[in-house]
Amino acid sequence: MTYAEVLKQVKQKQIAPVYLLYGTESYFIQNIIKHVEEAVLEGETDENLSVYDLAMTPVQEVITDAETYPFFGGKKLIYANNPSFLKAKPDKLSFEHDLETVIQYLKQPVDYTVIVFTAPYEKIDERKKISKILKQHSVVAECNPIKGYELKNWITNLAGSMQITIEDDVYDMLESELSTNLHQVKNELTKLALYVGKNGVVTKEIAESLVSHTETNSSLRLVDAVIDHDLHKAISIYKDLEKMKEEPIGLIALLAFQFRTILRVKLLNQKGYSQSRMQKQIGAHPYVIKMASQRERQFPTGRLETIIDKLTRTDTAIKQGKMEKELAFELLLHELTK
Repeated sequence: MTYAEVLKQVKQKQIAPVYLLYGTESYFIQNIIKHVEEAVLEGETDENLSVYDLAMTPVQEVITDAETYPFFGGKKLIYANNPSFLKAKPDKLSFEHDLETVIQYLKQPVDYTVIVFTAPYEKIDERKKISKILKQHSVVAECNPIKGYELKNWITNLAGSMQITIEDDVYDMLESELSTNLHQVKNELTKLALYVGKNGVVTKEIAESLVSHTETNSSLRLVDAVIDHDLHKAISIYKDLEKMKEEPIGLIALLAFQFRTILRVKLLNQKGYSQSRMQKQIGAHPYVIKMASQRERQFPTGRLETIIDKLTRTDTAIKQGKMEKELAFELLLHELTK
């Protein structure tokens, strides 16, 4: 089942005895867990909640706990994390998981316990017997990241639930900073909501000052400073990155990647390629292609080639010890923004 389908059932208090939540999107997993917990425990004592790490505890101990009637009455909720026995190559452990015990339990679970297996893996090995039995006798939710084209709607919906408005020119910045990591998206929007308050409006200036910057987007901001011939802005971004312990060599590599991508997109655009074809040809994230497509219009082909050459020469000079790295990078920014 999809994340949305499982969440809808849980919110309607249709609780299954066993769940398997797998995937790398922690926002989806944590949101289902939150609502399962509310439905099962109903605010009762945490004595009925148990958490196991299956990298440390044999799964048969989880089943023994599940079959033990709750001491305080009501229902028990058990989280069993990291079931690596569902992966194609399970982790090497100092003990063995008795999977037959799990299989027998799945066929006849008790009615006073809910078990939630959380597997933070992109895939599980569906050929395995345990995986097949889980799919037959439990509710399975795939919790993998959303697609790039879905991110804007998620930002809008999450912002709406927090009763804030995102200005149009903020979306591109949020997409580049946060990619499709919904857990990070929610955390950053929560930060913005606390700043602007109920019914507040998030402007680009506010977002740029508050949202945690990634290396990739910082390199895009440096590209924009070059486009704008804004040396002060470029140096300011560099100084911020310097405080985050980013090295000039690494920043040169990031800039080189961005400008090479812009050049490749420009050449492919001249051949009539669509952005989806460019993405397949270049192998970069769709958002990177989108941003490069917007930026390539600002550069003649010759200027892009010159910039890439300057980046290469500065990189070589630093690595050969001919120039001090911080000074070399600042001189490079001066040359690029002329």
